[in-house]
Order: sequence, then structure tokens, then C-alpha cells
Amino acid sequence: MNVVPLRPAPSESVPVQVLGRLLCAMPDGQLSVEGEDGATWMCRRAASCLLKPEPGDTVLLSGPDRLRVYLIAVIEQVDASMSRIDVQGSLSLAANAGTVSIDSPTDLLLRSGGKLEMQSRQWALEAGEAQCNVDDMRYTGQAVDATVGRLRLVGKVFETVAHRMVQMARNALRLVDEVDQVRAGHLEIRAQETVTLHGKHMLMTGKELIKVDAGQIHMG
Repeated sequence: MNVVPLRPAPSESVPVQVLGRLLCAMPDGQLSVEGEDGATWMCRRAASCLLKPEPGDTVLLSGPDRLRVYLIAVIEQVDASMSRIDVQGSLSLAANAGTVSIDSPTDLLLRSGGKLEMQSRQWALEAGEAQCNVDDMRYTGQAVDATVGRLRLVGKVFETVAHRMVQMARNALRLVDEVDQVRAGHLEIRAQETVTLHGKHMLMTGKELIKVDAGQIHMG
């Protein structure tokens, strides 16, 4: 197997274009490629070649001379079922006048070791089923309108702080195992039919006045 010399002869200062097979990637980032002529080429991947080459891939080498040869393209993958776009620094996808779309007939995965940030004038999400697992979440917004067929909340502590709260329901049931307290400046309870208060012990006290008014009053 022939190895390309590190210092080319003056006669070898001619443009190079070689089709070969990637042998391996070195720790320093250089790539070892076996050309069709059997020679071994040491080169680096061109910045325009975003597809990460894998050992066994058919690649194209090009350069102005043997000292400046780069892997500029992956011609054929040994395993086309998995492709990876790989760059050394940050990667930005931009469309100056159009839409950026990412389509997948199966799964689409987004992973980040740091922060995942999304900014948009409008956000639309549509899914047949969704699952959200967040350890700590804070939401700040102007309004929330939700329409659901069934809502279930299970937690250890449930706190609501609001300037005004309105609840409307056709039927309501509340079960409290221990203590249920209501503290208000004014408390008014109205029922069109019957109001029932029952307990083993019932205390009713008034600081200034207690008034009971009805057509009939039965005690005892």
C-alpha cells in the first residue's frame, strides 16, 4: 500500500481529485482515505461537507495540490439508514424568505444538554396524545382558555390566589377528611330548595345578632 509523502515534489503540485474509501478518523481530526489507486491519503473534512463520514463510506477528495487535499463530499454511505450532520462549532439554519421545515415519517427527537429555548410570535401545537414531565415549572401569561372533556389534578398541595374567582357547575361534590375552613368578610349561602347542616356537634354564635326568620320554626 502506497502512502502519499508529507512533502510533495514540485512536479506533484497539480490539482487533486480522488475517489476513495474512508478507512478511519484520527484523534487529531485527520481522516485516512484509501484511494481507488490504492494510495492512502491523509486529509481533513472540508467545512462545506456537513455530513459526517463514517468508515467504509465512499468519499471524494479534492484540492489544489497534494499538500492541500480535503474530503469535500460523501458520495455513498456504507450504512444509509443513519446520517449525521456534524460541525465543530455552533450550527444555525436560516431561511431569508421562506419556511424551515423538519419532516419525519416516524419519530422526531430534540435533545439539549443545556437550555432549550423557543421564541415565536405564534405557537401552534397539535398532537393525538401528549405527555409532559417537568420537575419544576413556572408559567407567566395574560390569559389561559382551556376546553377539555375531563380534567383531573392530583397533588399534595393545591393553592389558588386570585382577585376574583367564579365557579359554575351543574353538580358539585367536595369531600374533606379533616378540617374545612372558610374565612370571609361576608358569607352568603342561598338555595332554591333545601339547606341542610348536620353534625355531631353544631355551634352557631353571633357577636351582636343572630336572626332566624321562617314561616315555621321547629326546634327539638
